[in-house]
Amino acid sequence: MRVPGGRFKPDPPVPARDVARADRRVRRATGVLAALAVLLVLAWWVDGGGATGLLGGGTGAVAETGRLCGLLASLLLLGQVLLAARIPLLEHAFGQRHLIALHRGTGIASFAGMLAHVGCASWAHGPAGAGRVPTGFWQLTWTWPGMVAASLGTVLVVLVVVTSARWIRTRLRYEWWHLLHLWGYAGVFLALPHQLWAGREFTTSPSRTVFWWGLWSAAVLAVVVWRVAVPVIRSRRHRITVAAVLPEGDGSVSVHMTGDRLRELGASAGQFFVWRFRSGRGWPAGNPYSLSAPPTARSLRITVKQLGDGSAAVPNLRQGTRVYIEGPYGRLTPRTRTSPRVALIGAGVGMTPLRALAEKFLNESADVVVVHRFTREPLFAREFTRLARERNLHVVASPGRRRGAGSWWGADAGRADDLAALRARIPDIAVREVYVCGPGRWTAMVRRTVLGAGVPERRVHVENFG
Repeated sequence: MRVPGGRFKPDPPVPARDVARADRRVRRATGVLAALAVLLVLAWWVDGGGATGLLGGGTGAVAETGRLCGLLASLLLLGQVLLAARIPLLEHAFGQRHLIALHRGTGIASFAGMLAHVGCASWAHGPAGAGRVPTGFWQLTWTWPGMVAASLGTVLVVLVVVTSARWIRTRLRYEWWHLLHLWGYAGVFLALPHQLWAGREFTTSPSRTVFWWGLWSAAVLAVVVWRVAVPVIRSRRHRITVAAVLPEGDGSVSVHMTGDRLRELGASAGQFFVWRFRSGRGWPAGNPYSLSAPPTARSLRITVKQLGDGSAAVPNLRQGTRVYIEGPYGRLTPRTRTSPRVALIGAGVGMTPLRALAEKFLNESADVVVVHRFTREPLFAREFTRLARERNLHVVASPGRRRGAGSWWGADAGRADDLAALRARIPDIAVREVYVCGPGRWTAMVRRTVLGAGVPERRVHVENFG
């Protein structure tokens, strides 16, 4: 970077780029394994007479179509469970945003395959004439092994898919939506065993039996270990309790917590946990909140805006309240940084993880710019002012309502387009590592602008909320 007098000062060191390369290798390996699994299932279907039956037409073609759809739906369902199991290797390599996108994509595809499987199988096994599909479904349900459980599992999966639609999800309390979503695990594990017990592709050879039972067992084990056992063990081991709840303005509060040996959690600035505060009747329902300060060996801090029933109870937490945790999660962390210069762009409570990252990056001697979008009152105003005064943090405030539906800037940007406004405020944006957090549609607009400014996609890290 240029310093007064025209001389150049070397940029401060950054974390090793080996982390980014390792994450790319994990992503590629995951893609290769997924493709090989699909090809293997297709090969077994062809070897079992699937292609011949399909080309033969008639009832056989419908039956083979249903069988293929069922096989692929089973594979995708198990893949979906593994994607949602919070496996640390995948969390670090993909990040929450990409894992959620993959989870939704495989969920939609597996749901479509499941419906096609049920419809084709019912038609193929039903008597000719009116009511063939419902009659065939009734016969399959009560004559094939495992079909009663499979039918119940299908109902649960349908319930999860329906409540995941945006227009329904936004009308449900997060706690209720999360509880309903957890029933999806039960649906998957009820729907698949009928294939393991009676399906041709599952019982005709030891290798196929081992493959399907092994994959099913791996999915169960991943959920039990990473979604149940590890959170319980960590919560008991680290004994986290509420130390204080302090107001932050604009309807937000910061919860300060203490615990034992917290560095062993491996948490980093920018990450989030699912928190369960043992207070009130609804405490078993967890809520995800990001760390708003770098974690230490004895303390954690989150900042919560009162937006729903779960968050509305947070200001009333008492000192000493026991805290149960699940995590840490998220890839919006210093480990992904490959540039000595950083831009943090956030809106509303999306500033929470960026506040923690700002302090962490300043501790690493990085050059940090924060773009803070807010409507009424800025979050962490005093802390950002202190960091600007003492640590040379550069803060760009963008207050007020957005200037239009197609812009992510406030009215302060004037008539300049988003790209010009960004370049005017951060002239060297193209060489910076960029971290973005805020509402989904807002972050999508920011991401497009940042990429348009010349920042390589590998240096743009996005997490959404809401």
